[in-house]
Amino acid sequence: MDLKSNMPIIKRVLFTFIIVFSFCISKGQQTPLNPISYWIFTPYIYNPAIVGSKDFLSIDLNAGFQGKSNTQILSGNTRFSKTQSGYFSSPDIIEFKNFGIGGSVFNDINGLSHNMGVSAAGSYQIPLNTRNLSFLSFGASVKGVYNMLDTGSAEPGNHLKKTFYPNLDLGIYYYGTKFFTGLSTTNLFGNPENPDSLGIYTIPVSRQYFFTAGYKILLSRSLNIVLEPSVLINAYDSTIKEISDNINPILKLYVENFCVGTYFLSDGNTSFFFQYRFPRLYIGAFFELPQKSPYYKRTPLVEFTMGIIIKPDKSRLSRLSPW
Repeated sequence: MDLKSNMPIIKRVLFTFIIVFSFCISKGQQTPLNPISYWIFTPYIYNPAIVGSKDFLSIDLNAGFQGKSNTQILSGNTRFSKTQSGYFSSPDIIEFKNFGIGGSVFNDINGLSHNMGVSAAGSYQIPLNTRNLSFLSFGASVKGVYNMLDTGSAEPGNHLKKTFYPNLDLGIYYYGTKFFTGLSTTNLFGNPENPDSLGIYTIPVSRQYFFTAGYKILLSRSLNIVLEPSVLINAYDSTIKEISDNINPILKLYVENFCVGTYFLSDGNTSFFFQYRFPRLYIGAFFELPQKSPYYKRTPLVEFTMGIIIKPDKSRLSRLSPW
């Protein structure tokens, strides 16, 4: 293969990198969700409309560690299906309905605050063509969170403030064979407590808004190489007007069953991740290394993910790859 024959691919890659790195000009810090890696590996947690967008059952575990803080999320999602009886020598066929369900159980220890919760999500997909290759999906997730906050009180039995509160997530999502985009809001009911005189909440939860969009670029059909540039915009009520500070570009490269990429989360940090999918199992990791502060002041962020994929072999619409 000579250079001339590869020029279209090279131009695509260069063009994609120019777009992605142009976003990195924006400055500013933001408070990340924990674990950060679920923004990449299990996005249906922040947008319930993504639940059931794949024609298989997925059970996922994300775990993050940074200093004394740690978080674990056990989640899953699937699309409803039904079996159509075959005839003569034809086997039974599994066809999928337009409904998806999902849920999660999570545990988050962050400083003096400890959150435990459970969520249940549902979605409805509307096919946009006769071949069922593109869909518009609507989703909602209800959740209950139990918070324990160490108030530092010297009186025995009074140092823990315990709060239970419900919340709601809503989302809309479009996806096809190449392009996807979505809009969602999490913690719609906001924080369950009133802020102090400085406008600060002691329970770490706030209403958030997410916008995501991405495109898959086929680089090599024979080698199954796909480049996926995307962007995730995340804002709080207090930062929704600072759009340039909330843009998080993501770049993924798929090679067969392997995925590697980088995530430009905040200024001054280097983030990268990888994931490998076996036929029924996947494993992955996410790393964020601080560049402008030494490790003894801010420890690196390390997060791991693993999951089980249960994919019907008789599905008429099943995709060749779980990506």
